[in-house]
Amino acid sequence: MNERTTVRLPAELLKRAKRKAVAEGRTLTALIEEGLRQVVEEKKTAAKGKRKLPRISKATGGLQPGVDLTQMWKIYEMEDLEYVERMKHFK
Repeated sequence: MNERTTVRLPAELLKRAKRKAVAEGRTLTALIEEGLRQVVEEKKTAAKGKRKLPRISKATGGLQPGVDLTQMWKIYEMEDLEYVERMKHFK
């Protein structure tokens, strides 16, 4: 059984949604229903701990170019310098 409801949406978002629905040859209701189903399913999946994480690299394995784990001091130094720069903005 379908129910009717009223939602308040920003005008620009509603315009874009209507254009997308027309471009895809379906109703605004169908577009909204699909979006809600995706959000609800994401929450279920996240709650089960089966969240799919995005790939960090398209490489088939190994470290990303430029990463050398034998010189970790360089990474720590960069992190320290970034931290100092961020702290300068709070003074």
